[in-house]
Amino acid sequence: MEILEAFDLTGSYRSAGRLAGCDPKTVARYVSLRDLGRELDETTRASIAGPYLDKVEEWVERSKGEVRADKVHDKLIAMGYQGSERTTRRAVALAKEAYERGHRRVFRPWVPEPGLWFQWDWGTGPLIWGRSTYLWCAWLAWSRFRVIIPTWDKTLPTVIACLDETLRAFSGVPTYALTDNEKTVTTTHICRVAVRHPDIVAASRHYCLVVHTCTPADPQSKGGSEASVRIAKADLVPTNENLLEAYDSFAELSVACREAMDRFNSREHRETRSIPNDALRDERLRLHPYPASRTPWHSGRAARLIATPPPATARLVIRFRTPSSASGCGCECGAMSSSWSTPRRAEPERWPATPSPPPVTLASMPPTIPSAPPIH
Repeated sequence: MEILEAFDLTGSYRSAGRLAGCDPKTVARYVSLRDLGRELDETTRASIAGPYLDKVEEWVERSKGEVRADKVHDKLIAMGYQGSERTTRRAVALAKEAYERGHRRVFRPWVPEPGLWFQWDWGTGPLIWGRSTYLWCAWLAWSRFRVIIPTWDKTLPTVIACLDETLRAFSGVPTYALTDNEKTVTTTHICRVAVRHPDIVAASRHYCLVVHTCTPADPQSKGGSEASVRIAKADLVPTNENLLEAYDSFAELSVACREAMDRFNSREHRETRSIPNDALRDERLRLHPYPASRTPWHSGRAARLIATPPPATARLVIRFRTPSSASGCGCECGAMSSSWSTPRRAEPERWPATPSPPPVTLASMPPTIPSAPPIH
């Protein structure tokens, strides 16, 4: 009626089309129908694909909206369909549009409870000396407190070490942890049930923490950690957008991660309108204490790095010397930057019918430790 009213006002198809927001030919068609006394809303011509629409909808439903139009056309041809492939594509597009309207995923805002959840995920870090690095990004759900730790790899000892550092940064342990289905956490799925890695189970028991994993291939189920990774990479990985310079050493990346953490946690969060550092002080009242002892990186199975007979030299990435009294012991070392951290004393391995070796002390270490060779 607005089209006809515009035509009666202007007497021009073009002017009426501009007023009504339609094509002048549409105005002319409606005016001619009114002059002939016919219905304005006449039924459109039936499509040649009409008798096959039910079958097209069935295929779209069975494939969950993934079936291709050319495959549908081949199936219709075998059933006696005489239409063109263009008509088939239109029918499949309408069926997929209807399927998406009926199966659209609905997102609701997550209202977290203090002291209950934290999430972690991995992001690809910058190249240092031509070697890839990774960013451990953890996120405490209620206070929005973020922890970013750079690492050289994503192996299981690194995961457990980063988990320990994250919980100590929180100054407490939440009830649940949510992460992705990597092999260091989930070994396999049986009947859609995730099977946890035994070392992760031992570490979670040590910290009284329940580890959950998201639905496979569904990043929306852990959107908080995904956003933390995106923000960390935007501020730490050199790109053409942020104009950051390349890092000369791993220590520079560690300092940059610490500065990014301080910057993220000291500014007001856009959604909660609170500062994460202040919110963390309130959330710590709901966190349970973390154990004083750190869990071994191999869940009680110390790596036998020191050989017999002494003196022994173990090679991981660099060379280092060990005292003769450490023969047969297990030791634990970690490279947090370009230099080695002081190794913690590890419990000696218990072998049948073998007396326990003497403990390793810093006094028994040689006075001079040779520097590590450069990494090419």
